[in-house]
Amino acid sequence: MTRDGDVDEEKRATLRRFAALGAASPLARFADDGSDSDAPDAIAGYVSARPGTHFSKLRDDLQLGTGEAQHHLHRLEQEGVIASRKDGDYRRYFPADQFTEFEQVTFGYLRRSTPRGMLVALLRDPTTTASELAERLGVSRPTISNYAADLEAAGLLSRADGYAVAEPETVLTLLVRYADSFDAGAAALASEADSLVRYDP
Repeated sequence: MTRDGDVDEEKRATLRRFAALGAASPLARFADDGSDSDAPDAIAGYVSARPGTHFSKLRDDLQLGTGEAQHHLHRLEQEGVIASRKDGDYRRYFPADQFTEFEQVTFGYLRRSTPRGMLVALLRDPTTTASELAERLGVSRPTISNYAADLEAAGLLSRADGYAVAEPETVLTLLVRYADSFDAGAAALASEADSLVRYDP
């Protein structure tokens, strides 16, 4: 059985870890609400390390209350430290002025398991078919088709001749740079990224 004191210590350790990331990042200009809380720095550090995160994920990972997370996110956004955009049912957070609109949209899909798996598989092997994607990711063919349509509408996928990642360099760069914030598939792709980059002067 976990004691309340243990939970509080774990929360403080988590906040300190991400606060250190925040203090070391270019975003070290956080809103000052007059408290000695590590939460604003921790949120800024978390968003810097995991751009495109959504509210519930951030709140739960940092072990913050809903009201506490909302308060600090609102202040940080007002101060121009972070920015947010609506993405379907989610609100996603980014370091302010760091990513283009296309990159922000890309992060929205990379933060979802199935679209990320599709993009990773297609970057690794552009000849991968829809049926192979469905089998590899353990989802139905209609699920792949639905996500493919969404990715195409977002400018991330071309379906003109099979499936092809529309801006592979951008997607690969984001996957490699933030591989630790995704999953094992992204990390494995990052380890072989050099062999996937095509140089065509």
